[in-house]
Amino acid sequence: MRLVCFGDIHMAFRAIERLGPELREADWAILTGDLTHFGDPPDAFRVVDAVRRFCPNVLAVTGNLDMPTVIDAFRDAGISLHGEGRRLERLGIFGCGGSNITPMDTPTELEDDALHDVLERGHGAIADAQRRLMVCHTPPHATRLDRLMDGRPVGSPAVRRFIETRRPDVAVVGHIHEGRGVDRVGDTVVLNAGALRDGGYVVVEDTPTGLTAELRNFRARG
Repeated sequence: MRLVCFGDIHMAFRAIERLGPELREADWAILTGDLTHFGDPPDAFRVVDAVRRFCPNVLAVTGNLDMPTVIDAFRDAGISLHGEGRRLERLGIFGCGGSNITPMDTPTELEDDALHDVLERGHGAIADAQRRLMVCHTPPHATRLDRLMDGRPVGSPAVRRFIETRRPDVAVVGHIHEGRGVDRVGDTVVLNAGALRDGGYVVVEDTPTGLTAELRNFRARG
């Protein structure tokens, strides 16, 4: 099974088009938040529909720049991973949208304990899965993936604590555009693809020998 994961889309429809060939080869598209820029459900579904032109199977969490009403709209549409878990054959996938508290007072921000509770709720639905993939808009604190340009770590301590305790095989995060990269928290490989407009995405594959994840960039293809 092949999943293409990406986020921080911010209505970048041309970038979705650029990713189209990769999406056509995917079994699932996983959206990691910030589909819009202060957008409501109709805006968010414009993004989902653009992705579905290439890959009909979509699951998503929202970001801090998506309005809170998008969470319920995605849940009603059956595509939400926020506090929910889904089984895709032997793979369990779960997630948390929004972000920890920021100085910008963006639409969907949660206290650290709330982020942890949402992750626990989603994980509980798939805890006994053979492989586990976590999708969280907020990166874990004090990694290569949550640092601003000045080097300050702004990720969530609760997200880090959850990863250290529950040890999912792979975690895909976003939120901090300049935090694009790969790191490890305990036994878990954590990847931040950065903003889609910059070409970043992650390919996760569930193979007979295990779950693999690779950071890619469509701009590198020319």
